[in-house]
Amino acid sequence: MQHSSSPLDQARASYEDHLDTCRQCAADAVPCAVAKHLRRVYNNLGRAAAHGAPDGTGPRGR
Repeated sequence: MQHSSSPLDQARASYEDHLDTCRQCAADAVPCAVAKHLRRVYNNLGRAAAHGAPDGTGPRGR
């Protein structure tokens, strides 16, 4: 796995690596729970980056 300086890039790489190596994701048309979690992390970091936090580590809304 490549390590990028951006948390968003790291989250994307983790998600893609998981999809490439997970037997359940490869066998089923539906992503497994881990893939869903990794995708959620990536989406959350993307939203944080879009709202002004350049590293994707903006404040939590809760």
